Order: sequence, then structure tokens, then C-alpha cells
Amino acid sequence: MAANADKTRVIVTRKLPASIEARLCELFDTKLNATDEPMSQAALAAALREASVLVPTVTDRIDGRLLAQAGPDLRLIAQFGTGVDNIDVETAVSRGITVTNTPSVLTEDTADMTMALILAVPRRIAEGARFIRERGSLWTGWSPTWMLGRRLRGKKLGIVGMGRIGQAVARRAAAFGLEIHYHNRHPVNQATQQELKATYWPSLDGMLAHIDILSLNCPHTPATYHLMNTNRLKLMKNDAYIVNTSRGEVIDENALARALEAGELAGAGLDVFEQEPLINPRLLDLDNVVLLPHLGSATVEGRIEMGEKVLINIRTWADGHKPPDRVIPTIL
Repeated sequence: MAANADKTRVIVTRKLPASIEARLCELFDTKLNATDEPMSQAALAAALREASVLVPTVTDRIDGRLLAQAGPDLRLIAQFGTGVDNIDVETAVSRGITVTNTPSVLTEDTADMTMALILAVPRRIAEGARFIRERGSLWTGWSPTWMLGRRLRGKKLGIVGMGRIGQAVARRAAAFGLEIHYHNRHPVNQATQQELKATYWPSLDGMLAHIDILSLNCPHTPATYHLMNTNRLKLMKNDAYIVNTSRGEVIDENALARALEAGELAGAGLDVFEQEPLINPRLLDLDNVVLLPHLGSATVEGRIEMGEKVLINIRTWADGHKPPDRVIPTIL
């Protein structure tokens, strides 16, 4: 779908909320993806050659090789999403292309999903629901010893990445009586730390041996790739749980599967996967793993707010100003 060819040429790589698509078409010469199928690398390259503004999502890998094929008119990549690890931001900026994202709007939604997994895994909620649906006719009723989970209150929650989402998770977890521990590049401010009664661990390895539940809320960067590897998973207690709503690449999934199979971890809750959308078949075979199809930000409100940020970033750029959500490469 396109409208008003004299306007800024915007190409959207996935289907967005209808209200956002309608507004994009009103304001710009917009080409939408009605099928919502992920674009191939060839299709992305063609879009980069044609567009003034590309609106990609986390499913689109825009690396240096692809950016080298960009047309002269491409000046803005307005990501529909918070993370930008799918974009070579350094190369884009060096070529005079501004990159924006949609920060902050997904904090509460992702924290809600993280807390849902923190509840679901120790209390075996998904396992129980699956039993009722698949084998409900075999259920003989309540039993004092059947399908016992673990109590949350009094357990130690370790959070890796104490940014906006990590802090929102900590506030929810504290209300459930969990003791908050965290590892971050730097401690949070003293007021926040006191509010959450949180303990800062400069050493991730030191924290892992101490906690009962681990929540990964850090971005995917070269430094966090396989942050949770075989050696670090072995540091955790055998009755500990791990929850990941950040990026799948943060965990070595084969190492995680091996630890779960060997009884070296009690369970895991994963909303993201290392080779997404592919799921490690070893994880699919485990009853003590809750697997979700990347639902952390999947609320109507969140997706509309993301789209509104994309609109603001494009309009601000088109008006000749710096967009409010520019992503600045760390080397600059």
C-alpha cells in the first residue's frame, strides 16, 4: 500500500497495528507488508535501496553487508522495538544513517511476563495445565504429595541487568517476598537499592552460587553472548531456576539443556531462544521447562505505544530535527 508519492518513502518490514499503519500511510509514501512474513535478505536489500526510511523489527538482520547495498536516499532506520542488536548501528551511523528505537514502552509488559515465569516455573503451573488438558481423565483429585512446587517467599532472586526492566522485575518480586540480589556493570543509585533492599554483586559468578532463581534482563551484546555457559550454570544450585525474557543468545541452550537433563537445575522459563524461531528440541522434551513464543512485549497497548514512538521519530526526522530516540554507537 502506498500513498502520496511526493512524501518521504517509508518501507515497513512487518505488519504493525492497524492504527499505526493507517497513520504512516496518511503522513508518508508508505509501503506495508500485508502478509507479515519476515523479509528475506534479498527483499531487505531491495527495501534499503528504495526507502528513505526503513521500519524494521527484531526479526530483520541488518548487518554491514546489507547496509553496503543501501540506496542514497536511506537516511533513517526507525526500529519497531527496543533492542537493536539486529542492526549494525556503527556501520549505519558511519554511512550517515540515523538509527532510532522505541525505548521504555515495553518495561512494564516485559516485567509482567518475567514475573509470570518466575511464578510459573517453581509452582509447575504450565506442567499442571498441560496434565489437565492432555491427561485430565486420569486425574484422581487433590493429593498431599502430588506435583509439589517450591514456595517463592524467602527465596533469593538474582537479576542480571538492573536497568528499567530489571528494576521493574525487582519491584514485583519484592512484593512476593523474594529477596533481591543483582549483578550489573555498576550499582544502581542508593535510593533505588534501599527501596528494593537489594544486594549488589560485582561478581556474577559469586551471585550465581547464592541465589535460588535467576532472571536475565540484560541486552545481547558481544560481552553477554553465552553469558550463561556450562561453567556458570554449574555454579548454580541444583534446586535453582533460570528465567530469560531478554535475548536468547545470552544462554548457551545446549549447556542449559544438559544441566536440566542432568538434574543440575530445577527448571527454566524461556520467552526467547538462541536460534529463534527455531527451538532446541532438547528443551521441548523437558517437563520442567516453560517455553513461550516471545510474548514479553505482546500487549495491544505496548505495540501501539511502540508504533507511536516510530511515528514520532520519523516525523521529527522528516521535519529536519534529531529524533528523540536516536541510538548512539558506544564507540562515539
